[in-house]
Amino acid sequence: MQPIRCLRALRKAWAALAPLSSPALRRFHATPAYNTDGVYRDLTNIRVRTPWVEALRQQREEGSGPIKASSTPATPPVRDLTPKKMSDSFHRVVIPLAQDPWLLDNYLNANGHIRLGTIFMDLDALSGVIAYKHTGEYVTTVTAAVDRVTINHPLKELCDLELSGQVTYATGRSSMEISLQVAKAPEKGTKVNKEDVLMTCAFTMVSLDPSTKKPVAISPIKLETEGEKRLFAMGQKNSIEKKALAKKTLRKQAPNDKESDLIHAMWLKQLEYHGKFYYRHDPNISTRKPENVVYMDKTRQQSSQIMQPQYRNRHNFMIFGGFLLKQTFELAFCCAAAFSHSRPTFVSLDPSTFENPVPVGSVLYLTATVAYTDPPLVTTTLAGDGVEDTADGHGEKYTKVQIRIDSKVRDIEHGEMKPTGQFNYTFLVERNIRVMPSTYSEFMIWVDARRRADSVRASIEGLEAGKDREGKDDGKSVRVTE
Repeated sequence: MQPIRCLRALRKAWAALAPLSSPALRRFHATPAYNTDGVYRDLTNIRVRTPWVEALRQQREEGSGPIKASSTPATPPVRDLTPKKMSDSFHRVVIPLAQDPWLLDNYLNANGHIRLGTIFMDLDALSGVIAYKHTGEYVTTVTAAVDRVTINHPLKELCDLELSGQVTYATGRSSMEISLQVAKAPEKGTKVNKEDVLMTCAFTMVSLDPSTKKPVAISPIKLETEGEKRLFAMGQKNSIEKKALAKKTLRKQAPNDKESDLIHAMWLKQLEYHGKFYYRHDPNISTRKPENVVYMDKTRQQSSQIMQPQYRNRHNFMIFGGFLLKQTFELAFCCAAAFSHSRPTFVSLDPSTFENPVPVGSVLYLTATVAYTDPPLVTTTLAGDGVEDTADGHGEKYTKVQIRIDSKVRDIEHGEMKPTGQFNYTFLVERNIRVMPSTYSEFMIWVDARRRADSVRASIEGLEAGKDREGKDDGKSVRVTE
């Protein structure tokens, strides 16, 4: 009995001292405290509604697989599909990075810079919140694609960040486009200044029947102002461009004459590096490969990890798209750093499509490859009548490095492998370095990446038709983000 009395006395003493304790002290609990989890915890609370153990128990009691489709629809046969205003889905959250140092731990890297991969994860979580405000709770909404992401104005200091967005394009079919913005949080009662906008992007979400996994109709957008009409028109234009881009892939469109000339020039350069010319070994014409030229197969970085339930989506058995964006970004960053032996700066994420879902419990395989460098190893002459070698760089200090991430998922029980998407990131490195393909497959990867680089350049320079003419950040200025 004596130990029990001592324990009770200690509890009373602790209860008396608790009000006097400093609020800055971290307490140990079985669950994390809300005052140190910030806004991302708020997004998680909206995304995840059921504890994993409860979802698992319910699934086992029902005896149904979480992935298999059923023939019986789960959505009501009659739903209200009345057109909705853009403002109906608007959602805004503020991440108090400047106010909460414990929250900041989740967003800073070793150098004290904001981890953009974590921001990408928050943006996808926010897009899910916005999508369900538009569709209601009866459907399953998944991330289908993310539009190009570029930096509008780099952050110069650590500050609170405002994430906001709304549905800006929906025609009444199953898909919708959600326009998002990350900006320095404004003072209370004021609006975000244009120069405080860190980035803007768009996510495409698709609504499915939770049971049949088939697309279902959603409410269209009701346009009320000229500004909303412009946003809707931009979403419509993006939809048309995505379909046109799908027709220009190398699977459907062979390299053109200019691209073929570049491939041939690199192949001849490769023969020179190996001391061969027209299949004859001649050491007298051997050209030593420059130290700043790296073969593509030497740039690859790979990772594999099992998908844990902590990063599941609202419907419990699939991983949400933001986690994939974060993982692919960080592997791309590592690949660019290993390739250049320098710290990369993010320039852009190209439009990317999520092909297949990633189930909880599956194994995710990611492969990163340096697909293209800008300037490239060889390029067309200014007169357009030939190609020239740019390995020496002509005194250039910076190189844009495009990293291609191929993502696949494997089912542990059945060993089935499926592609889940391809992600293309562009970084700026402070070094003159080139990548060189060696095989036909690598040449095709290089050509595809070159086409993407042209689009990125047009976006940064503000030359893309129908886009903002102001131009984007080129990655060379000082910033507090990666």
